[in-house]
Amino acid sequence: MCLTILLFLQLHPVLMLIGFIILGGEAIMSYKSLPLSKDVKKLMHLVLHAIALILGIIGIYTAFKYHNESSIVNLYSLHSWLGMGIIVLYGIQWIYGFLVFFYPEGSAGLRSESLPWHVLLGLFVYILAVGNASLGFLEKLTFLENSGLARHGAEAYLVNFTAVVTILYGAFVIFTVLNQNFYRVRSWN
Repeated sequence: MCLTILLFLQLHPVLMLIGFIILGGEAIMSYKSLPLSKDVKKLMHLVLHAIALILGIIGIYTAFKYHNESSIVNLYSLHSWLGMGIIVLYGIQWIYGFLVFFYPEGSAGLRSESLPWHVLLGLFVYILAVGNASLGFLEKLTFLENSGLARHGAEAYLVNFTAVVTILYGAFVIFTVLNQNFYRVRSWN
């Protein structure tokens, strides 16, 4: 297998994990938890989600590129189907959030009516992303085992450990956000 194809194979999980799980989680927590002005938190939230979305799009591109160059059918697994739905929902959520809450910014009434739905859909998409990452790790492990990987080898433990850490991080993000709904941190500004 050529080096370029191997690079694309390795890039997909890294980009998706950094983008949707880590940066997406940080974007969610930054808006809810940081003691900064509302405008600064809003900008951080927007930019981190934009970077996450860009990394997600590149991550999906690398998966398609790898599949096409390796003669593997695209969109054959639950992981890939959910992944496409998640990135579409993430994109819609980002565009709607940009237009309603950032620029040109909707009316105060529209913003207040949209906010609970924006939060709910955002958490839903994030939970889906964490769950889908777990499916991706399982899919990766299945491919590795079918290629002769030892069930108790170092690589198998690494994949499983990464999946567990991803789930724990996702749970921490959700817990942090839900906890903030009950115990608001006052802004220092």
